[in-house]
Amino acid sequence: MTQTHRSDCPINLAVEVVGDRWTLLVLRDIIFGKRQHFRALLEGSEEGISPSVLAERLQRLTNAGILRRECCAQHRQKGYFRLTDAGADLLPVIAALGAWGARHRHGDPELCDKVLQLERGGAAACGAFKAQLLAAQAEESAQEAEA
Repeated sequence: MTQTHRSDCPINLAVEVVGDRWTLLVLRDIIFGKRQHFRALLEGSEEGISPSVLAERLQRLTNAGILRRECCAQHRQKGYFRLTDAGADLLPVIAALGAWGARHRHGDPELCDKVLQLERGGAAACGAFKAQLLAAQAEESAQEAEA
């Protein structure tokens, strides 16, 4: 099935994948909340995402190549959602959005500090955080494969 886009503008193409509230919050929880299971994402959602919306967003992100789903060795129906390289490349975008919110929307000071530190550290800080995220995921995948 061929997917049609409203336009080939790169901003439009990005917004079509990650441009809604729930998708960004799911990515936030995977990146910063270290939640990788459906249940952890559902129960850890401060905003109260519904199971059907979460399932749809995880499927959309997987289809778009932002996440990949890995099956749990012990429970085949239980899966882990891991960032792909393309998904990890969204880190500076999400951090910049969070830094804007920290400066202009007066959020939780501890959470604001995290994104402002990433912003102050620039590309080097985001690159280091991205490398840590991907290394932790690879280690978790290897441990799961051994189990």
